[in-house]
Amino acid sequence: MKVELIAHTPEPEKYIAAAAKLCYSNADVDTLLDGLDEAKTASFLEMLTSIGHESPVEHVSFTFAVEGISRACSHQLVRHRIASYSQQSQRYVSMENFPYVTPPEIASLPEANALFEEEMKRCADAYDKLAALLTEKHCKTFLAEGLDEKTARQRAVKKANEDARFVLPNACETKIIVTMNARTLMHFFRLRCCNRAQWEIREVACEMLRLACKAAPALFKNAGPACVCGACPEGKMSCGKAAEMREMFAKLKSE
Repeated sequence: MKVELIAHTPEPEKYIAAAAKLCYSNADVDTLLDGLDEAKTASFLEMLTSIGHESPVEHVSFTFAVEGISRACSHQLVRHRIASYSQQSQRYVSMENFPYVTPPEIASLPEANALFEEEMKRCADAYDKLAALLTEKHCKTFLAEGLDEKTARQRAVKKANEDARFVLPNACETKIIVTMNARTLMHFFRLRCCNRAQWEIREVACEMLRLACKAAPALFKNAGPACVCGACPEGKMSCGKAAEMREMFAKLKSE
């Protein structure tokens, strides 16, 4: 798995502070950024947190590139609807010899790992055979329609891929670009950094949080699972490790 913060709103904390300043003062557009030094900016962010005023946080966004995650993980990721996604297409990109993610629990058990590897090979073989069979079928159809050999084969390959991909497993690796505004990002961290989140998306979320904290430490000071800055909302489902989690995320944010 690889996660990179590839872009974000310049001076994100300052522009959130400017939005807050506009809400709570008679500042105008020409003077809105005046006086927003580090201390004043931090003060506005602290004030917004204390009163639960979250809309100013939506004015800044962060864009992450993520690769080496499974389709099972990306399907969880894209359920966060207030975001923008661009994902590698299995229709236009050949999945021949596709890379895949092996869950650590499977990898740790030799018998399970051998079975998993065997199944991945079976899926890969089935994909290759289906793609080849369908390509030949579609190529003949396109040639009969009057296309030249090169164009017919190019179109046939793409058309074959869109059906051959149905045998690909959830373990198949994918790549995705994710853009979220800071408010959505905090909600994402609250849910997906939780100890009860599925292991793979939790790793992604924790790395995203680490990178976000480097870009805007004051903004994400209290970000993370709910237990980092308050009570755990999971009730009987709680992991019971709030103190351990606070220590872990304090270290993560300082890296």
